[in-house]
Amino acid sequence: MTPAHLTPSEAAGWAARGGLTLPADRHAAVAATADHIHAVVAVLRELDFGDTPPASAYRAGEESHDAAV
Repeated sequence: MTPAHLTPSEAAGWAARGGLTLPADRHAAVAATADHIHAVVAVLRELDFGDTPPASAYRAGEESHDAAV
């Protein structure tokens, strides 16, 4: 399922809803940027992090370096 692209007028509407005034000449650029961000996030959502511990499990300085140089 491919999501619909954000139109310039929709971008302006969402910006207004968030309390931002968007100049008319920026509507298309903001819509294109939002579409790009959505595409990147969609790819990240497909990654499987099942065996990855949460960030709170990481302890800086406690890793062991066992590689030979």
